[in-house]
Amino acid sequence: MRAPANDWPNWRGPTHNGISTETGWLDHRAAEGPPILWKAKVGSGFSSFAIANGRLYTAGNQTNTDTVFCLDAVSGKPVWTHSYEAALGDTYFEGGATGTPTVDDNRVYTLSRWGDVFCFEAASGKIVWSKNVHKETNIRIPTWGFGGSALVHGNEIMLNVGEAGLALEKTTGKILWQSANKESGYSTPLPVQIDGKSLAILGSGRAYIGVDPDTGHEVWRARWQTQYGVNASDPIVDAGRIFISTGYGKGASLFKLRLDGREPEAVWTSKVMRNQFNSSVLLNGFLYGIDGDAGEKAALKCVEFATGTMKWEEKGVGSGALMAADGKLIVLTDYGELMIAPASPDGFKPSARTQVLGGKCWTTPILANGKIYCRNAAGNLVCLDVAKSGAN
Repeated sequence: MRAPANDWPNWRGPTHNGISTETGWLDHRAAEGPPILWKAKVGSGFSSFAIANGRLYTAGNQTNTDTVFCLDAVSGKPVWTHSYEAALGDTYFEGGATGTPTVDDNRVYTLSRWGDVFCFEAASGKIVWSKNVHKETNIRIPTWGFGGSALVHGNEIMLNVGEAGLALEKTTGKILWQSANKESGYSTPLPVQIDGKSLAILGSGRAYIGVDPDTGHEVWRARWQTQYGVNASDPIVDAGRIFISTGYGKGASLFKLRLDGREPEAVWTSKVMRNQFNSSVLLNGFLYGIDGDAGEKAALKCVEFATGTMKWEEKGVGSGALMAADGKLIVLTDYGELMIAPASPDGFKPSARTQVLGGKCWTTPILANGKIYCRNAAGNLVCLDVAKSGAN
């Protein structure tokens, strides 16, 4: 089944860059902001949303039990759930589910922090296959558990498990290849094409690595040591260059990509953008992202991609998250205020802002089919209507 054009079937969206092609949605309504269509509770965690064929998928944890939720994307009514034993894992943060489900055709793939992998029938929730990749391979679990989502590539799903990933046959769950038993990072494998060659780029505990997804062969690596091994944000690739940014005071670099096995060459390096766990977006030559760590006074910034020059800074956003659509930024602050603003290097001037949630909000908001979906760490989920009158 072909998903509608404005669906958001996986982490960072169908183009894997946090940018939607959706147009015709309203960036403002009444003074009080977009109306809330429905609310739901999905358990503790920071899992974002996959939206496909009228259904929303996410995950949360309650009483040391992970649950994968499938809700009707329009009404919020439950379609199916699947629960299984999983530790909350609340050391240093609230814990709970962190990975986002991945929808491919009529299947949904999930990876838990502890290595549980499920393949579900998307419509019914029937388990097609399941396994625990940590128990099967003995590959070590990083400090905060496996944090990325599944990448579908041909007949496989690739996971950020092991130093440079692991691939499973998507129809059976059979292991196709695996990497060294060293600590993974927390990013999701990013598919890119470089000189006609397919690569998947992911963060390990000590580097960002470009891997041939068909074989698991390492093509290159950029050494990248972040405190606690938290290489969590996804890189951004554009015109043969790759932007890498992490938190804990590390900062960012723009590299020229290579395919000859040598380490990429740095174009610039700076602490101007420190993406602790949520990635930036790139629009018209400018990066927009959250600079700073949780517990600090993190800010929203605009930085020129080619040079690393900061164009503006919006303080008070905290460790929130953002995406983009139709030339606009959709920002959820870490205290639950939703802001929509034109993406411009000239400044941040919201056309709409409204408080939609309380508590801690680190999860990326998602726009799909005229609706914006937001959640907080406690698992309170809201769906807001930004469709034009009469639109679906």
